[in-house]
Amino acid sequence: MAPNPPEPEQLPTCCREIVTEFSKEMLNLGDVLFQLLSEALGLRSNHLKEIGCLEGMDTAYNYYPVCPEPELTLGATQHTDTGFITVLAQDDIGGLQVLHRNRWVDVPPMSQGLVVNLGTLLQVMSNDKFTSVEHRVVLKGAEPRVSAISFFGIGYTLNTRLYGPVEELLSEDNPPKYKKTTIKDLVAHAYKQGLDGTSFLHHLKLMD
Repeated sequence: MAPNPPEPEQLPTCCREIVTEFSKEMLNLGDVLFQLLSEALGLRSNHLKEIGCLEGMDTAYNYYPVCPEPELTLGATQHTDTGFITVLAQDDIGGLQVLHRNRWVDVPPMSQGLVVNLGTLLQVMSNDKFTSVEHRVVLKGAEPRVSAISFFGIGYTLNTRLYGPVEELLSEDNPPKYKKTTIKDLVAHAYKQGLDGTSFLHHLKLMD
């Protein structure tokens, strides 16, 4: 949906208007979130926006049908998101879980609420000040589940910038922990690796 959104006629008529409007609102929200994240890192509020974090956004709309034996399957296996941030709007069925202290914890749906996951690239740029959360989706079985997801940075492979730990955050006591990468190379590695439960960070980690 950014930087080159599809033509309206390329979207299904049943959801054309709402998808277009929803994407505009998510880009506006992303602008605010990147300002807050920049400030949380001690940077100027427009720092992350200036280096392209808001330039690319992909959206996915997921429908998980009723499963008669939900204990035998997963909606999405353990993984972290590759991009900068992911914004999730989920219905009241739930199913999202995060890995916390080696235990899977439910993320209860909140009416009118959104879930924001920090991605692999943002952890790299923050030099581990931020953490990309391991998560998965389990099926509840009783009712179908619907979610709308906005990925900032994950599919914008035309962006040729190199992303690594932000220079302003580095010091003698806080040397870089990761090598630089492009979005294209990181996404290619993620597709090659697949959602096997292994962090994409290992691919970028510098040797101690």
